[in-house]
Amino acid sequence: MVSRFTFQRLHLSPPFSNSRHRKTLTEDEADFDEGPREATHVPQVQQGRRSPLLLRQGPQPYCLVRRQRRTPRHLPRPQRRRLVLRRDSGRLITGSADQTAKLWNVQSGQQLFTFNFDSPARSVDFSVGDKLAVITTDPFMELPSAIHVKRIAKDPSEQTGESVLLIKGPQGRINRAVWGPLNRTIISAGEDAVIRIWDSETGKLLKESDKESGHKKTVTSLVKSADGSHFLTGSLDKSARLWDTRTLTLIKTYVTERPVNAVAMSPLLDHVVLGGGQDASAVTTTDHRAGKFEAKFYDKILQEEIGGVKGHFGPINALAFNPDGKSFSSGGEDGYVRLHHFDPDYFNIKI
Repeated sequence: MVSRFTFQRLHLSPPFSNSRHRKTLTEDEADFDEGPREATHVPQVQQGRRSPLLLRQGPQPYCLVRRQRRTPRHLPRPQRRRLVLRRDSGRLITGSADQTAKLWNVQSGQQLFTFNFDSPARSVDFSVGDKLAVITTDPFMELPSAIHVKRIAKDPSEQTGESVLLIKGPQGRINRAVWGPLNRTIISAGEDAVIRIWDSETGKLLKESDKESGHKKTVTSLVKSADGSHFLTGSLDKSARLWDTRTLTLIKTYVTERPVNAVAMSPLLDHVVLGGGQDASAVTTTDHRAGKFEAKFYDKILQEEIGGVKGHFGPINALAFNPDGKSFSSGGEDGYVRLHHFDPDYFNIKI
């Protein structure tokens, strides 16, 4: 089983409290004060690759950028849904329900550029090399879901909003779209439970997941392995599935007893983590133990559950490993972001 973990709360205000709240922080935590606020869910967290950053986003009008041992900066934004760091952790791209996607300078918090759309933006992802970005937009009025590819200029003053590729998506929302190997393909998944691979130059549909072996309900999350050879999807059908990136062959299936809202893969060990829980609308009427709000660890190869981490009092919506594989973060419907450090015993788990 996975051994105990050390919890460090990054959201310090207790749920349903609007008062200012501070505490003495440990050496590994940043000193910050969020000011008056209400508890709110956290839909995504991401840890920086080359610098000690932990990014968290939610529906309130700011985005927390946390630098360990330094004061974090807040980036204003409404209804932010997705954020992705560039590989050098220098720029950030975010997608929002206000029908925009924005580029930011992480160091200064300066907004560099705004991409405008006619419908809410949902998923964003930088290509390898950071010269392109893929952005998905939701169905809105009579507009279908869509996948937009934007060229990212090295000099922000030369940035334009023109799309180099527009793919009109399937019915329903596209929850995630990421780049495939060598940026030659785009992998998407969403409400219709079908995973698709598109040609990133022509927009041609290349492959679709098989309905028999694929997910049966909405795909909520999609994350690539460190080497890009395979990817993991989570679904409301209470399962996560591991796929080959090039062939879209189903490799493994991880079955749980709760809807899966978030998935992550360890960059260090053959472990996958699933997070979710009961429907958010029922959270206030159910004991947290019955809601199944733990982050569940599975052996990637054997597909066996090897442990879990409790702590959240609502469904887990976001999971991210530190690039060194020695810690992971989780964000939940309870409004908390938790940073979990692994004990040494974790790295010697035997099945």
